Amino acid sequence: MIRQYMTRFMAGRYGGDHLNLFLIALYLILYVVFVFTRLLVFELLGTVLLFISLFRSLSRNLERRRAENNRFLQLVRPISRKWAALRARAQDREHRYFKCPNCGQQMRVPRGKGRITVHCRSCGAVFEEKS
Repeated sequence: MIRQYMTRFMAGRYGGDHLNLFLIALYLILYVVFVFTRLLVFELLGTVLLFISLFRSLSRNLERRRAENNRFLQLVRPISRKWAALRARAQDREHRYFKCPNCGQQMRVPRGKGRITVHCRSCGAVFEEKS
């Protein structure tokens, strides 16, 4: 019964997205900081973020909320890609990573091959590296 009521209530409303999840996570972080510091500014800022998230979830202006979320994702996408690359690189035990000294291009070579001559695909520089 409550589920049907909530389904009818949320019909035509925006609901949740990545930006809302970020706002709620930021609220939780600010609330924890408030608990430890007792500075009212953290609680007020967190409460404002929580109300913004609630407003966005209940909004019927779907296009505007989608546009906000797309702008947020465009800002976050380079950071998340960099983070994913760093995680993959940390888990890769078979290769050694380094940058070309000439152009800065990221390269990888197999580990355990000793000193090898590397040719950069971007700028054509040739140099030696220890794998």
